[in-house]
Amino acid sequence: MIASMTGFARREFAGPFGTLVCEIRSVNHRFLDATLRLPDSCRALEPELRQALGRELRRGKVDCTLQQRSVATAAARIEIDQEALDRLLARVNELAAAIPGRSQVDLIELLRFPGILREDALDTETLMQNVRSVFAAALAELARARVREGERLAALISQRCGTLAAMIGSLRQRLPEVHARIRQRFEERLRELGAQVDQERVEQEILLMLQRFDVAEELDRLDGHLVETARTLAGDEPAGRRLDFLMQEFNREANTLSSKSQDLETTRTAVEMKVLIEQMREQVQNIE
Repeated sequence: MIASMTGFARREFAGPFGTLVCEIRSVNHRFLDATLRLPDSCRALEPELRQALGRELRRGKVDCTLQQRSVATAAARIEIDQEALDRLLARVNELAAAIPGRSQVDLIELLRFPGILREDALDTETLMQNVRSVFAAALAELARARVREGERLAALISQRCGTLAAMIGSLRQRLPEVHARIRQRFEERLRELGAQVDQERVEQEILLMLQRFDVAEELDRLDGHLVETARTLAGDEPAGRRLDFLMQEFNREANTLSSKSQDLETTRTAVEMKVLIEQMREQVQNIE
Protein backbone atom coordinates (compact mmCIF):
# COMPACT_ATOMS: atom_id res chain seq x y z
CA MET A 1 0.00 0.00 0.00
CA ILE A 2 1.53 3.29 -1.14
CA ALA A 3 1.42 6.11 1.41
CA SER A 4 2.54 9.70 1.00
CA MET A 5 4.71 11.45 3.56
CA THR A 6 2.52 14.56 3.29
CA GLY A 7 -0.56 14.92 5.47
CA PHE A 8 -2.40 16.87 8.15
CA ALA A 9 -4.75 15.88 10.97
CA ARG A 10 -6.54 17.69 13.80
CA ARG A 11 -8.58 16.34 16.71
CA GLU A 12 -10.23 17.95 19.74
CA PHE A 13 -11.59 16.57 22.99
CA ALA A 14 -13.41 18.51 25.71
CA GLY A 15 -13.38 17.35 29.33
CA PRO A 16 -13.47 18.65 32.91
CA PHE A 17 -9.82 19.64 32.57
CA GLY A 18 -10.53 21.81 29.51
CA THR A 19 -10.13 21.15 25.79
CA LEU A 20 -7.35 19.08 24.26
CA VAL A 21 -6.37 20.07 20.71
CA CYS A 22 -3.96 17.81 18.82
CA GLU A 23 -2.56 18.76 15.40
CA ILE A 24 -0.13 16.60 13.43
CA ARG A 25 1.37 17.55 10.09
CA SER A 26 4.03 15.75 8.06
CA VAL A 27 6.14 16.40 4.97
CA ASN A 28 8.71 14.34 3.09
CA HIS A 29 12.02 13.46 4.72
CA ARG A 30 14.67 10.77 4.26
CA PHE A 31 13.98 9.32 7.70
CA LEU A 32 11.38 9.63 10.46
CA ASP A 33 12.01 12.94 12.24
CA ALA A 34 9.33 13.78 14.81
CA THR A 35 8.94 16.93 16.89
CA LEU A 36 6.38 16.86 19.73
CA ARG A 37 5.21 19.97 21.56
CA LEU A 38 3.28 19.04 24.70
CA PRO A 39 1.97 21.03 27.68
CA ASP A 40 3.80 20.51 30.97
CA SER A 41 0.88 18.50 32.35
CA CYS A 42 1.38 15.87 29.61
CA ARG A 43 5.16 15.90 29.27
CA ALA A 44 5.52 12.48 30.88
CA LEU A 45 3.67 10.91 27.93
CA GLU A 46 6.19 12.03 25.29
CA PRO A 47 8.17 8.72 25.09
CA GLU A 48 4.93 6.74 24.80
CA LEU A 49 3.55 9.02 22.09
CA ARG A 50 6.81 8.84 20.15
CA GLN A 51 6.64 5.05 20.20
CA ALA A 52 3.05 5.11 18.92
CA LEU A 53 4.06 7.47 16.14
CA GLY A 54 6.99 5.25 15.18
CA ARG A 55 4.73 2.20 14.94
CA GLU A 56 2.37 3.98 12.54
CA LEU A 57 4.82 5.96 10.36
CA ARG A 58 8.12 4.97 8.75
CA ARG A 59 9.39 8.15 7.14
CA GLY A 60 8.64 11.85 7.10
CA LYS A 61 9.26 15.02 9.06
CA VAL A 62 6.41 15.06 11.58
CA ASP A 63 5.37 18.06 13.67
CA CYS A 64 2.88 17.33 16.48
CA THR A 65 1.39 20.03 18.71
CA LEU A 66 -0.87 19.26 21.68
CA GLN A 67 -2.60 22.12 23.47
CA GLN A 68 -4.59 22.03 26.70
CA ARG A 69 -7.06 24.88 26.93
CA SER A 70 -8.18 25.12 30.54
CA VAL A 71 -11.80 25.71 31.48
CA ALA A 72 -12.76 29.29 32.38
CA THR A 73 -12.21 30.17 36.04
CA ALA A 74 -15.88 31.00 36.45
CA ALA A 75 -16.85 27.51 35.35
CA ALA A 76 -14.38 25.79 37.63
CA ARG A 77 -15.30 24.83 41.18
CA ILE A 78 -13.35 27.10 43.55
CA GLU A 79 -12.99 26.48 47.28
CA ILE A 80 -11.39 28.39 50.13
CA ASP A 81 -8.67 26.69 52.10
CA GLN A 82 -10.04 27.41 55.56
CA GLU A 83 -6.84 26.49 57.40
CA ALA A 84 -4.75 28.78 55.21
CA LEU A 85 -7.31 31.57 55.65
CA ASP A 86 -7.30 31.16 59.47
CA ARG A 87 -3.51 31.40 59.55
CA LEU A 88 -3.57 34.51 57.38
CA LEU A 89 -6.29 36.18 59.52
CA ALA A 90 -4.25 35.47 62.65
CA ARG A 91 -1.29 37.32 61.16
CA VAL A 92 -3.60 40.15 60.04
CA ASN A 93 -4.98 40.47 63.58
CA GLU A 94 -1.46 40.61 64.98
CA LEU A 95 -0.63 43.45 62.58
CA ALA A 96 -3.85 45.24 63.49
CA ALA A 97 -2.94 45.07 67.17
CA ALA A 98 0.57 46.30 66.48
CA ILE A 99 -0.61 49.19 64.29
CA PRO A 100 -3.79 50.69 65.83
CA GLY A 101 -6.11 52.51 63.47
CA ARG A 102 -4.88 50.59 60.36
CA SER A 103 -7.09 47.50 60.70
CA GLN A 104 -9.10 47.75 57.46
CA VAL A 105 -8.97 44.49 55.52
CA ASP A 106 -9.72 44.19 51.77
CA LEU A 107 -11.45 40.84 51.28
CA ILE A 108 -10.49 40.66 47.60
CA GLU A 109 -6.83 41.08 48.55
CA LEU A 110 -7.24 38.24 51.06
CA LEU A 111 -8.53 35.95 48.33
CA ARG A 112 -5.58 36.85 46.11
CA PHE A 113 -3.11 35.71 48.72
CA PRO A 114 -1.35 32.51 47.54
CA GLY A 115 -2.92 29.33 48.87
CA ILE A 116 -6.25 30.80 49.96
CA LEU A 117 -8.25 29.75 46.89
CA ARG A 118 -7.98 26.28 45.40
CA GLU A 119 -9.58 24.63 42.41
CA ASP A 120 -10.65 21.00 42.18
CA ALA A 121 -7.64 18.73 41.98
CA LEU A 122 -6.92 17.59 38.44
CA ASP A 123 -7.50 13.90 37.77
CA THR A 124 -4.11 13.20 36.21
CA GLU A 125 -4.90 9.66 35.08
CA THR A 126 -8.08 10.75 33.33
CA LEU A 127 -6.15 13.54 31.60
CA MET A 128 -3.46 11.10 30.44
CA GLN A 129 -6.04 8.67 29.05
CA ASN A 130 -7.73 11.45 27.11
CA VAL A 131 -4.40 12.67 25.76
CA ARG A 132 -3.68 9.15 24.51
CA SER A 133 -7.11 8.97 22.90
CA VAL A 134 -6.97 12.34 21.12
CA PHE A 135 -3.40 11.67 19.94
CA ALA A 136 -4.34 8.22 18.62
CA ALA A 137 -7.34 9.66 16.77
CA ALA A 138 -5.21 12.40 15.18
CA LEU A 139 -2.49 9.90 14.25
CA ALA A 140 -5.03 7.56 12.63
CA GLU A 141 -6.50 10.48 10.67
CA LEU A 142 -3.00 11.48 9.52
CA ALA A 143 -2.30 7.92 8.39
CA ARG A 144 -5.54 7.86 6.38
CA ALA A 145 -4.70 11.20 4.79
CA ARG A 146 -1.24 9.92 3.82
CA VAL A 147 -2.76 6.78 2.30
CA ARG A 148 -5.23 8.82 0.25
CA GLU A 149 -2.43 11.03 -1.04
CA GLY A 150 -0.32 7.92 -1.69
CA GLU A 151 -3.07 6.43 -3.84
CA ARG A 152 -3.17 9.60 -5.91
CA LEU A 153 0.62 9.53 -6.36
CA ALA A 154 0.54 5.84 -7.30
CA ALA A 155 -2.09 6.57 -9.96
CA LEU A 156 0.04 9.37 -11.42
CA ILE A 157 3.14 7.16 -11.49
CA SER A 158 1.21 4.27 -13.08
CA GLN A 159 -0.15 6.61 -15.74
CA ARG A 160 3.36 7.79 -16.63
CA CYS A 161 4.64 4.22 -16.62
CA GLY A 162 1.95 3.40 -19.18
CA THR A 163 3.15 6.26 -21.38
CA LEU A 164 6.74 5.08 -20.95
CA ALA A 165 5.76 1.53 -21.94
CA ALA A 166 4.15 2.85 -25.13
CA MET A 167 7.36 4.72 -25.98
CA ILE A 168 9.45 1.61 -25.42
CA GLY A 169 7.15 -0.41 -27.67
CA SER A 170 7.39 2.21 -30.40
CA LEU A 171 11.19 2.27 -30.25
CA ARG A 172 11.34 -1.53 -30.33
CA GLN A 173 9.27 -1.55 -33.53
CA ARG A 174 11.70 0.93 -35.08
CA LEU A 175 14.79 -1.19 -34.41
CA PRO A 176 14.78 -3.06 -37.78
CA GLU A 177 14.36 0.25 -39.64
CA VAL A 178 17.16 1.88 -37.63
CA HIS A 179 19.49 -1.06 -38.30
CA ALA A 180 18.70 -0.91 -42.01
CA ARG A 181 19.52 2.81 -42.10
CA ILE A 182 22.84 2.27 -40.35
CA ARG A 183 23.76 -0.42 -42.89
CA GLN A 184 22.64 1.79 -45.78
CA ARG A 185 24.71 4.77 -44.63
CA PHE A 186 27.79 2.59 -44.19
CA GLU A 187 27.47 1.09 -47.66
CA GLU A 188 26.87 4.51 -49.22
CA ARG A 189 30.02 5.80 -47.56
CA LEU A 190 32.02 2.91 -48.98
CA ARG A 191 30.70 3.60 -52.46
CA GLU A 192 31.64 7.26 -52.15
CA LEU A 193 35.18 6.27 -51.29
CA GLY A 194 35.31 3.95 -54.30
CA ALA A 195 37.56 1.54 -52.48
CA GLN A 196 37.81 -2.16 -53.21
CA VAL A 197 36.88 -3.98 -50.02
CA ASP A 198 36.36 -7.52 -48.87
CA GLN A 199 32.61 -8.02 -48.59
CA GLU A 200 33.02 -10.45 -45.70
CA ARG A 201 35.06 -7.84 -43.83
CA VAL A 202 32.35 -5.26 -44.60
CA GLU A 203 29.71 -7.49 -43.05
CA GLN A 204 31.86 -7.91 -39.95
CA GLU A 205 32.27 -4.16 -39.59
CA ILE A 206 28.55 -3.57 -40.09
CA LEU A 207 27.78 -6.20 -37.47
CA LEU A 208 30.14 -4.56 -34.97
CA MET A 209 28.58 -1.18 -35.68
CA LEU A 210 25.07 -2.52 -35.20
CA GLN A 211 26.08 -4.07 -31.89
CA ARG A 212 27.66 -0.79 -30.74
CA PHE A 213 24.58 1.26 -31.58
CA ASP A 214 21.95 -1.35 -30.70
CA VAL A 215 19.57 -0.19 -27.94
CA ALA A 216 17.56 -3.40 -27.57
CA GLU A 217 19.30 -4.20 -24.26
CA GLU A 218 18.39 -0.79 -22.82
CA LEU A 219 14.77 -1.26 -23.93
CA ASP A 220 14.68 -4.67 -22.26
CA ARG A 221 15.99 -3.22 -19.01
CA LEU A 222 13.46 -0.40 -19.15
CA ASP A 223 10.71 -3.00 -19.55
CA GLY A 224 12.09 -4.83 -16.51
CA HIS A 225 12.05 -1.64 -14.44
CA LEU A 226 8.42 -1.04 -15.43
CA VAL A 227 7.48 -4.52 -14.21
CA GLU A 228 9.31 -3.95 -10.92
CA THR A 229 7.69 -0.54 -10.47
CA ALA A 230 4.22 -2.02 -10.94
CA ARG A 231 5.01 -4.80 -8.47
CA THR A 232 6.30 -2.28 -5.91
CA LEU A 233 3.25 -0.05 -6.26
CA ALA A 234 1.00 -3.05 -5.62
CA GLY A 235 2.95 -4.19 -2.52
CA ASP A 236 2.03 -3.73 1.15
CA GLU A 237 5.38 -2.43 2.41
CA PRO A 238 6.68 1.18 2.41
CA ALA A 239 8.03 1.61 -1.12
CA GLY A 240 9.58 5.08 -1.29
CA ARG A 241 13.22 4.00 -1.15
CA ARG A 242 12.78 1.20 -3.69
CA LEU A 243 10.90 3.46 -6.07
CA ASP A 244 13.58 6.12 -5.73
CA PHE A 245 16.20 3.53 -6.72
CA LEU A 246 14.09 2.45 -9.69
CA MET A 247 13.82 6.07 -10.87
CA GLN A 248 17.60 6.28 -10.86
CA GLU A 249 17.79 3.11 -12.96
CA PHE A 250 15.16 4.43 -15.37
CA ASN A 251 17.19 7.59 -15.82
CA ARG A 252 20.41 5.64 -16.32
CA GLU A 253 18.91 3.57 -19.14
CA ALA A 254 17.32 6.61 -20.78
CA ASN A 255 20.68 8.40 -20.79
CA THR A 256 22.40 5.37 -22.33
CA LEU A 257 19.63 5.09 -24.90
CA SER A 258 20.13 8.73 -25.88
CA SER A 259 23.93 8.47 -26.13
CA LYS A 260 23.88 5.26 -28.22
CA SER A 261 21.11 6.34 -30.58
CA GLN A 262 21.99 7.04 -34.22
CA ASP A 263 18.37 7.84 -35.03
CA LEU A 264 16.83 11.28 -34.60
CA GLU A 265 13.40 9.94 -33.64
CA THR A 266 14.92 7.61 -31.04
CA THR A 267 16.89 10.51 -29.56
CA ARG A 268 13.76 12.65 -29.32
CA THR A 269 11.88 9.84 -27.64
CA ALA A 270 14.73 9.34 -25.16
CA VAL A 271 14.48 13.02 -24.20
CA GLU A 272 10.72 12.68 -23.68
CA MET A 273 11.41 9.61 -21.56
CA LYS A 274 13.73 11.58 -19.30
CA VAL A 275 11.06 14.24 -18.83
CA LEU A 276 8.56 11.56 -17.78
CA ILE A 277 11.09 9.92 -15.48
CA GLU A 278 11.85 13.24 -13.79
CA GLN A 279 8.13 13.80 -13.24
CA MET A 280 7.86 10.36 -11.62
CA ARG A 281 10.95 11.01 -9.51
CA GLU A 282 9.39 14.19 -8.12
CA GLN A 283 6.28 12.22 -7.15
CA VAL A 284 8.35 9.44 -5.60
CA GLN A 285 10.09 11.95 -3.30
CA ASN A 286 6.79 12.26 -1.40
CA ILE A 287 6.21 8.51 -0.98
CA GLU A 288 6.91 6.87 2.38
